Amino acid sequence: MAFQEPFAIWPLPRFWREAALIVISIAMLAVFLMREALPQNPLYHDFADQRELLGIPNLQDVASNLAFLIIGIAGIVVWVRRRPEGIAISWLVMFAAVSMVSFGSGYYHWAPDNGSLLWDRLPMTVGFMALFVGLISEHTSERAERFLLAPALAVGIASALWWHFTDDLRFYFWVQYTPLVCIPFVLAVYPPRYTHRSALLYALGLYVLAKFAEAWDRQIFALTANLVSGHTLKHFLAAGAVLAILLMLRRRERVVP
Repeated sequence: MAFQEPFAIWPLPRFWREAALIVISIAMLAVFLMREALPQNPLYHDFADQRELLGIPNLQDVASNLAFLIIGIAGIVVWVRRRPEGIAISWLVMFAAVSMVSFGSGYYHWAPDNGSLLWDRLPMTVGFMALFVGLISEHTSERAERFLLAPALAVGIASALWWHFTDDLRFYFWVQYTPLVCIPFVLAVYPPRYTHRSALLYALGLYVLAKFAEAWDRQIFALTANLVSGHTLKHFLAAGAVLAILLMLRRRERVVP
């Protein structure tokens, strides 16, 4: 009980958790803005596995995007079935965005360049922002979603457009990484309203692995004797992260106070 005594003398403000989330988001934005503009690396489009089959270029990178479509549609079905229980609409938006990633990323890998990459990144930013709002609204106030969702989606879309027209990835990276940084913070400081929250950490871990697989594209392709490239593996790991969230939403129950 000794560690609780200082809080009796200096109680924390009522909304300190929400204030901390705002500080984290602003601090991450400041970190990116303190850097010079981050242009797209032109070598990014030069993927390890460029094999063609049945007239489809970069077949494995194209075909592996079906995982996003399958899991995205499954997530929409789960949301529809659990909607009477009050599940946040942000999750529906996230799963719809994941489904669209399948088409955007498939198109990009069919003809990789900055123009087609925009259609990959637009639904990704929508998905990240929907995840962020869903995470916040279900741990702070469900009413917050009504005020946060539309502006957050607009910010996400704007970050992809900003990169496309200025060749500066800073805002896009901020939109992508801020929700991921906030996941462990939210789980640490907010009491659970639902069971199975640990699935969010599994999702985070799988996405981190996906980013490593993306960075080690050629090394993984060589280590697997040209069986699978790091970028193809990235698609499956990222889809697995979404699957972890889908299973969380499907299995969870409201925690009784």
